[in-house]
Amino acid sequence: MLPSRYGIAMRIALIAPPWVPVPPLAYGGTEAVIDRLARGFQAAGHEVLLYTTGDSTCPVPRQWCLAKSEGMRMGSVVPELRHIIHAYEAVKGFDIVHDHTVMGPTYSERFPSLRVVTTNHGPFNAELTDIYRSITPRVPIIAISHDQAAQVPDLPIARIIHHGIDTQTIPVGRGDGGYFLFLGRMVAEKGPQRAIEVAREAGVPLLLAAKMREPAERVYFQNIIEPMLGDSIRYVGEVGGQEKLDLLNGAIGLLNPIRWHEPFGLVMIEALAAGTPVLAFREGAAPEIVEHGVTGFLCDDIDDMVDAVAHVDTIERAACRLAAEQRFSTERMVNEHLELFRSLL
Repeated sequence: MLPSRYGIAMRIALIAPPWVPVPPLAYGGTEAVIDRLARGFQAAGHEVLLYTTGDSTCPVPRQWCLAKSEGMRMGSVVPELRHIIHAYEAVKGFDIVHDHTVMGPTYSERFPSLRVVTTNHGPFNAELTDIYRSITPRVPIIAISHDQAAQVPDLPIARIIHHGIDTQTIPVGRGDGGYFLFLGRMVAEKGPQRAIEVAREAGVPLLLAAKMREPAERVYFQNIIEPMLGDSIRYVGEVGGQEKLDLLNGAIGLLNPIRWHEPFGLVMIEALAAGTPVLAFREGAAPEIVEHGVTGFLCDDIDDMVDAVAHVDTIERAACRLAAEQRFSTERMVNEHLELFRSLL
């Protein structure tokens, strides 16, 4: 091992899910986080291997068996298991294996000499909880918010680590586009219908930028959202890269009316980094991200959010940016992972 600015350099392997390239071209919060972790570990002086798909471009050493991401078969057993089988052959001999797949930590039992840690990027629902309970304490589990961990008080959590972003790559916008923004997936639990209701009652324009690739997402859009669109309510498609940054920079505020225990909510810290206030309900991790009255508003219902729209000009965009820099940086996220890895070794 070689010395680094974080102590002893480690050999760290990351296993990404096979559904989206790393980094993602558009929607893909998990893959964006994996990309930042891989780059951050390498920049900190550690030897990194990212096991991903062949269409990934993260600038660290990579291996794969699947030439292209399997987004159209997301959740299918065969491509994920094939991906995992080859991944664990590739990561033999690494000090730490940070597995971001669902099936991988269970499969890792075949490799008792490997030190495996996993992050749950989804909710601790009944199905996932059964899976994660079966691997502890052999595989330490990282939670991404206190609310997520609170859903399973009897499940040992190795550490709670909030996601981070590279704020220096996100310019601070002026919010001069004249619209509010919804950004996410075209599914009911993300709340695009509620965002439209808020915008209509508040009398403000709304742009909806949402992933809509899967059949269920298209059906939801056609049956529920499309009939609600109009001159001031527009769907602009799935966005990523500079297009997403431009939308965040121009938005007066982000409407994030979730009504479930969302484990984190990367879009909220992206908005804060752009200086865009966040209007969210109190569910999930939102209270851990949004400081009420400082970086946005935590609302109880649609009427409360409509009232918040009228007061969004009281939020200073500089305060939003400062919160992102101080609380949700990639450097902080990377450091907390490295601290955990060292303690496990």
